[in-house]
Amino acid sequence: MFEIRTDLAVEEKENWDGEKGAMGRGLSGVSMREWRKASSAIKMTEVIIEDETGVRAMGKPQGTYLTMEARSLSWQDEDYHREVSEELAVQLRRMVRNLRKKHVLPASDPLYVLVAGLGNPSVTPDALGPQVLGNLRVNRNDAGQKDEPEAVISGIVPGVMAQTGMETAEIIRGIIYETEPDLIIAIDALAARSIRRLGTTIQLTDTGIQPGSGVGNHRHSLTIDSLGVPVLAVGVPTVVGAAAIVHDTISTMIQTLASHMETRGMGDFLDQLPPDDQYQLICELLEPEFGSLYVTPPDIDQTVKRLSYTISEGIHMAFYENQQDDQDFLIP
Repeated sequence: MFEIRTDLAVEEKENWDGEKGAMGRGLSGVSMREWRKASSAIKMTEVIIEDETGVRAMGKPQGTYLTMEARSLSWQDEDYHREVSEELAVQLRRMVRNLRKKHVLPASDPLYVLVAGLGNPSVTPDALGPQVLGNLRVNRNDAGQKDEPEAVISGIVPGVMAQTGMETAEIIRGIIYETEPDLIIAIDALAARSIRRLGTTIQLTDTGIQPGSGVGNHRHSLTIDSLGVPVLAVGVPTVVGAAAIVHDTISTMIQTLASHMETRGMGDFLDQLPPDDQYQLICELLEPEFGSLYVTPPDIDQTVKRLSYTISEGIHMAFYENQQDDQDFLIP
């Protein structure tokens, strides 16, 4: 099967359902649930890859992938962004509790957290991680000087290999050796399959991350297996492949032509091709001219800036502020 480029588990599941689910077969080893809080515009989708069968089908590591979709994230609305930050905080604390239940995190506080802002600050679609770190309130330098905090947070922007000559995983391993954090939170830009998810979707996963995903430049992974420390990954899609945009455009055009009697016969050839074959044909036509082209919205600088505050505030709320009613938000 031709692989449609996406870092979002929810899009992999949607693609599988669209291609194979129509034949009446379920996806073994993968479960999914969706919910929305009352009076909230945030749609939550949880995809759990449960075993090796699910890993092979989805092409992603085993674990939990939580997606927050909020169309209004592209708006300059402080109250709405705070609602997203609060929900992100709830889900971060939920994943920390689950890691403690699995005994991979200490049960007592303070929890020592290292936040890694991955990406290249000089490339706007890849600058989400560094900008989050620019807004992050760290307190490791104050540890032991005042009342014991709930969490001790430090942060690092490791840069990219072109700047440092070192793999991100090498830098993080060195920091882990010196500072001994209990948990890594890695922030990175991602690539999406659908343009409507650019800047409006946050993915939170307990499986770690592969730096460079957002610009198609995969490096060594940051996972509990490679680092010896559990890794929560927070990612936002900032780019989409040009071929995926053309594919969606053609699909919409075919549907429009088919809905009108006078144009119903047009586009039959493409319509009869399986979606994978349609996508491969588009890539073969585009890549000789444009290469593996990725596209980002024209206002990506403002989008990344807003989202960097939203994510950093979510981290602050998760570890610095008491969340008395977390459990109320966990049931769809």
